[in-house]
Amino acid sequence: MSVMKPKRSVGIIGYGAYVPRFRIRAEEIARVWGGAEEALPIEEKAVPGLDEDTVTMSIEAARNALARAGIEAKQLRAVWVGSESHPYAVKPSSTMVAEAIGAAGSVLAGDWEFACKAGTEALQAAIGLVGAEMADYAMAIGMDTAQGRPGDALEYTAGAGGAAYIIGPAENALAILEGSYSYVTDTPDFFRREHQPYPEHGNRFTGEPAYFDHTLHGAQGLMDGLGFKPSDFAFAIFHQPNVKFPQTAAKRLGFAKEQIAPGLLCGKIGNTYSGAAMIGTTAVLDIAKPGDRLLMCSFGSGAGSDAFSFVVTERILERRAQAAKTMWYVQRREVIDYALYARYRGKLVMN
Repeated sequence: MSVMKPKRSVGIIGYGAYVPRFRIRAEEIARVWGGAEEALPIEEKAVPGLDEDTVTMSIEAARNALARAGIEAKQLRAVWVGSESHPYAVKPSSTMVAEAIGAAGSVLAGDWEFACKAGTEALQAAIGLVGAEMADYAMAIGMDTAQGRPGDALEYTAGAGGAAYIIGPAENALAILEGSYSYVTDTPDFFRREHQPYPEHGNRFTGEPAYFDHTLHGAQGLMDGLGFKPSDFAFAIFHQPNVKFPQTAAKRLGFAKEQIAPGLLCGKIGNTYSGAAMIGTTAVLDIAKPGDRLLMCSFGSGAGSDAFSFVVTERILERRAQAAKTMWYVQRREVIDYALYARYRGKLVMN
């Protein structure tokens, strides 16, 4: 198995997360639509406000990442936004983000789509751009408002939020990349056709072979390629469509519960899709110690996984205090009922 390594050693220079403050409890959704006979997949999920979308949330996360990086926005040579809920069908999110944070002008911008791993797809590209010395700094964002049809199983877990990462030379990194690995197959799972407001899921394909096949191959492929085993990592962070799936994947791979617990946010904010593994990793970076090795493995329906190995440096101690920690966003919450949720998410359509 071939692990990807850039020619120039690179790493995470800055990172930042954002989660909207509104929450709807899973039991409230069950009250309206039923389905509470079985255990609910999460406790509650984050809901964007009326003035929030993928672009506005990306801007907040990007500003946090810049604050931790300690660089000017004009030093960025790429601003890439991965999402499955871009607000426009034909108008880029990335240009608006670049303009808002002060990076517009001499910069690459692009929107990425690969279902739930659009963010890590952008991260792979940022690593390649900086690693090839075509740029010193590149930003990759994974962010979603995530849609769920009323009454559908996805409505319980489709949350909102995500994270931004700035990749730069290793000598300035708070976490140095050791290598990455990607695994992709054309497996039916989760999809949304043009002009459809809500996605559909493949039911019997969602766990096996979709999520588990790709996550296990992605994480194991990375470890095999680098010569590591689960005990070599202080933390492992996986894509979180619900609470059960990442725990099961971690167990199958040989990780202990304490290795994955700090990055398991799905139960409190829902599945943030393009940013799920990325935001989980920001929560881990907020508590990690120098020398800790982290494994991050995303998953995108359709389907594929990107896996990364990072080693935290001494720079984390000063950098993470420069912006709000991820758990601050998680704990900052205002519970709303289904009526407000339906209004905020535009589920009420008047002819």
